[in-house]
Amino acid sequence: MLCSKSWIDQHLEELSPWQQSAYRQFAAMLCDEEHPYPCVPGKQGFQTDTLRFGFTEDPRKGEASEKLASYLKQYGEISRETGNYASLVVFCHSDDMAGGRQPVETYEQIFWDLLNRVHQLDDKPWPDHIGKDPHDHTWEFCFNGEPYFSFCATPAHTVRKSRHFPYFLIAFQPRWVFDEINSSTVFGQKLKKVIRKRLVEYDEAPPHPSLKWYGQQDNYEWEQYYLRDDDSAMSKCPFSHMHKKIKS
Repeated sequence: MLCSKSWIDQHLEELSPWQQSAYRQFAAMLCDEEHPYPCVPGKQGFQTDTLRFGFTEDPRKGEASEKLASYLKQYGEISRETGNYASLVVFCHSDDMAGGRQPVETYEQIFWDLLNRVHQLDDKPWPDHIGKDPHDHTWEFCFNGEPYFSFCATPAHTVRKSRHFPYFLIAFQPRWVFDEINSSTVFGQKLKKVIRKRLVEYDEAPPHPSLKWYGQQDNYEWEQYYLRDDDSAMSKCPFSHMHKKIKS
């Protein structure tokens, strides 16, 4: 079941110890006033009870992709009712992956493998208005007919602190959230400046060169889903949508 902040706050003791730990650390990260988290919409979403949460086990296992697919299906049906800063945040647990013992690149492969397995469970057609090739600037990950921006944080990230979290974390923001937050709106332009300034201060490093605006000709959303600690990026998107289409 998807959980709201208000539900978890009231039923925290009913969660397992690792789930309690993940939620508490997430709340502490977003509510830290001394070191403000860069994503202003994410912080607003948490404080206004707009976010929805889910928990799953080892992201490398099949049950994780099945549960994530179930969460996304549920979420797509209720996201517009939750508020302007909607996001789905899913915490994943694995003792073998805890403590950042795996390198950043290993988590990167785990992330894309998970996204691919979730896509294989999607029985809805790809939206007509979203590019089908990840190397198209209009592409976005879609599930059950809904396009999402995806975000991953891991225990292995140390330089880009905004991508560090003690547990493997994957989040999904519905594309409609960005209708008023883009380069064509005054609000979007101002918010971008605020976020970039806070990102540099939080990470103590320049923003990753892959961070751009959706729809720009030189922007590829998949490059932003998982940022490495350095400025490098994968040369080709590992998402298998086109392969699945050719196969079918």
